[in-house]
Amino acid sequence: MLLPDILIAALGGAAVGFERQRSGKVDGPDARFGGLRTFTLLGLAGGIAGALGQRGWLAVAAALVFAAAAIAVIGYLARSDDDIDGTTEVAALVVVAAGTLAGSGDTVTASAIVAGVTLLLVEKARLHALTRRLDDAALTASARFAVLALVVLPLLPSGGYGPDSAIRPRELWVFVLFFSALSFGAWIARRWLGAAAGTLATGLLGGLISSTSVTLLLARASRERPGDRSLAAASIAASTLMLARVLTAAAVLDPSLATAFVPFALPLGAIGLAGTLLTLRHRTTEAPLAAEPDRSPLQFRTAVQMAVSFAVVVVAIDVVTAQATPRLFLATAAAAGATDIDALTLSMARRSAGITASEASRALAAGVAANTVVKLLVATVVGRGAYRGLVPATLGLMVATTGTLLYFW
Repeated sequence: MLLPDILIAALGGAAVGFERQRSGKVDGPDARFGGLRTFTLLGLAGGIAGALGQRGWLAVAAALVFAAAAIAVIGYLARSDDDIDGTTEVAALVVVAAGTLAGSGDTVTASAIVAGVTLLLVEKARLHALTRRLDDAALTASARFAVLALVVLPLLPSGGYGPDSAIRPRELWVFVLFFSALSFGAWIARRWLGAAAGTLATGLLGGLISSTSVTLLLARASRERPGDRSLAAASIAASTLMLARVLTAAAVLDPSLATAFVPFALPLGAIGLAGTLLTLRHRTTEAPLAAEPDRSPLQFRTAVQMAVSFAVVVVAIDVVTAQATPRLFLATAAAAGATDIDALTLSMARRSAGITASEASRALAAGVAANTVVKLLVATVVGRGAYRGLVPATLGLMVATTGTLLYFW
């Protein structure tokens, strides 16, 4: 199988070289050292080197890789006085390395690397535009996430501690990073879209961060804009997107839990979608929302609080599962969901032995219903005008539907 592997290496180089040729980096005053033919040959050289290494000719393979890499380095040095951009030359080095992987038989990894490099080169304009739109707050938050993942995580002990060794710090921190990444992605998207995206986008993306916070924010806004139905539509959309967050997290953590939760999520999602669309049909002219504190969800204190919340809920659910009745189990799940639906989702995904996916999905549905009740109360107490009527009505229907499903399912 050496020849097909070498051909894949050459094709990988050709893909990157085609992009360089098409982007105009080969001709004209700003021409770089290589295009389609050069990159194809570099990939071929890497592939041959990988095949030679597989045959045991390591010295010859290393010399070939070194010579191919030297061509890229010399090409950069020849242009470095006038232009310090080394994208093409670095791409050439990666092509040689990927070609070597392909020639040694790891064609899947090599192909993935080439695809990633080609995408980075093709999307140059969008990537540069993205860096211009992301401000210091976003960059700081990204650095915090890197510290939480690369510095804090390795320092934590594996555990376990507490009842039934349920508390495993390193594992809990992985889940903290997972849920934080969901919130962080939505936060970045909201900042990238900006205020021009409108109130509905605020609700949709806010629902992936904290639907309760969005409900409170929009309820306060309704005091100044009591006739603006777009506030109600955005709030309903946020609660609907919370279901998508729960379902996504469940699918990643425990696919069987996600499958069992679908019969609850679908009707609730349909009610939320219908409520959003019907409210939007009769909305008034939308005015921009007042500026809100746009604090990153990635804070060290927030991450620690999330980890503690996860640990408390996991232990509480485990204790109740072992010693209490099914009704108390549902009540405990509802109490946990009212305060932290992510912690409940994690607990149900890590459920104790003897709890089936169906029982866990019922507990998760009870937690979602309790969380929705909290938002219903916020909308009723804080909201005004159309918001105070439309949001509690839709959320109340979602709660009633959940209760009916739990009773008859």
